[in-house]
Order: sequence, then C-alpha cells, then structure tokens
Amino acid sequence: MQLKWYGHAAFRITAQNAPKAGLSIITDPYTPDGVGYRTINETADLVIISSDDDDAHCRADLIPGEPAVINALDTALDAGSTEAAGVTVKAVEAAEWEHHPRGVPGQNGMYRFEVDGLKIAHMGDVGNPLTDDQMAFFEDVDVLLALAGGYLTIELPDLDALIRKMKPKIVVPMHFRTLTYRPRNTMWIESFLSYYDNADVDFAFDHTVTLNRADIPDATRVLVMDYVR
Repeated sequence: MQLKWYGHAAFRITAQNAPKAGLSIITDPYTPDGVGYRTINETADLVIISSDDDDAHCRADLIPGEPAVINALDTALDAGSTEAAGVTVKAVEAAEWEHHPRGVPGQNGMYRFEVDGLKIAHMGDVGNPLTDDQMAFFEDVDVLLALAGGYLTIELPDLDALIRKMKPKIVVPMHFRTLTYRPRNTMWIESFLSYYDNADVDFAFDHTVTLNRADIPDATRVLVMDYVR
C-alpha cells in the first residue's frame, strides 16, 4: 500500500495489490486555514472522519468528487463496524482531552481497517488514557497512526503505554508540532522520539512511502514522515 501524510491527522492510503488496487482512503481531513497545511486536492473512494464537529478532523466535504464517508464516532456508537467502498471499518468511542480549552471535550472515534492485508489503526482525536477495552482495540495492528503531540491529545506516557502493551509493528506519528502546525504547548516530534532508541526509528524524508507485508518488522519501529508542502 501507499501511505501519504498531508499533515495533522490526515493521510491517504492507496491499495496497490489486486483485487482492490487503486482504491484510496483519506483519514480525518482538516480545514486548511485552521491547521495551516495545504488543501487536499486528491480524490478518494472513502473518507473516514473521527467526528463530525471538529474542523481539524471532519472536513470530508472538502475532498473532491463524491467519496463514501464513514463517521467513526457514529460507527462506534452503533454496531462498532460498518462497510463502504468495499472497506470494513471498525471503531471504538473516544473523547478529546478532558481539559480542552473549548471547555467540553468532543466525542470522537478511533478506527481501524485493512488495505493490502495490512491492519491499519488511526487514533482519531483521543485525549485521555485508554481503557482496557480501548487498548484491546489495537491488538495485532501492523501500522498505528499515532497522536504524538501531547497537548490537546493523549499524553505521551499514556501513548507509550499503549504502544508497549499492544506492540504495533510500525508507528507513524501524527498531530505533533511542526513548522506549519504550531499550537501552544503541542510538542515537537523529538519529545515522542525520546521514548525510543535511535536504532528503532526510521525517517522517510518524504510525505509518501510504500509499505508491503515484507516491510513489516518483527518488533515495533517508528516511521517519521514528512508532510505535503
């Protein structure tokens, strides 16, 4: 599969293997003016949003074309699983940081799906330590799209507890401070990387990577990507 990071919590995942070669999924599209990252001009077969009331995570309406849209929170509150564009998406309920400056932490959904036989999980916009049930949701994950900025989302020690317990094979950090996205108190990537030995961290030096089953390591590795500029 091909993985592309637009910035914040927005990725484009494209299948490269039959029978779904070319199928594309965009996660948590943002309002460009709100987060500073570039407008997403690419189409997708499916857009997954973690909620419908957070402009940094829910702007499916800005994706060109007419993609199918799945709201992960609605899925979590319903049967916990749904299907669109031939993709099965599972979700579990979550909430933003309980001390969010907006005053009320927004409900959202964490979600997972498979592309090219790889199990991919997205942490939505969770801001609190995970419960046992939420932890279990990430069992057997190959690629974890992980909230790595601390402030406004899950604290780094709590994220580390998830990763150490559930042992995803590849952790791709997102939602951290960059030269483009600079909320007060949000951490730079170095804070997250301090939890890992240098030998366990890879740098893509690009906003797009290709991952195959053969690329999945036996133990957890971190893959730091650049964002679309």
